[in-house]
Amino acid sequence: MKRVLVVDDDAISRKLTSKILGYAGYQVEQSSNGLEALQLMRTAPPCLVLVDLQLPAMDGLELTRCVKADPSTRHIPVVAVTAHAMKGTEQSAMAAGCDGFMTKPLDTRRFTQVIASFLAPRAK
Repeated sequence: MKRVLVVDDDAISRKLTSKILGYAGYQVEQSSNGLEALQLMRTAPPCLVLVDLQLPAMDGLELTRCVKADPSTRHIPVVAVTAHAMKGTEQSAMAAGCDGFMTKPLDTRRFTQVIASFLAPRAK
């Protein structure tokens, strides 16, 4: 079973995202902040990280930079998820190392398809 780490400081968003992923067959781990998420990733690396950009202690962009700078975690796809998408937000996320970008509210019909696309084996 593929593990997905959901990092979001909003408990309702975290719960909704986790339920959708759980129904789709993913094992979900949750974190409410970037520092805790880094510890979880080092202990048991997930297959994918969904990260809200607005987080306490360490925002989602800094978390992504840390993940991509660490040789033991840089291979993990990171997908930014935000409700505060303004002009340049997606570009900032991609520049920080995010592999994808989604806006809230999530399109629940497409969400699991998008997640699956990041976890599909890639031709080398």
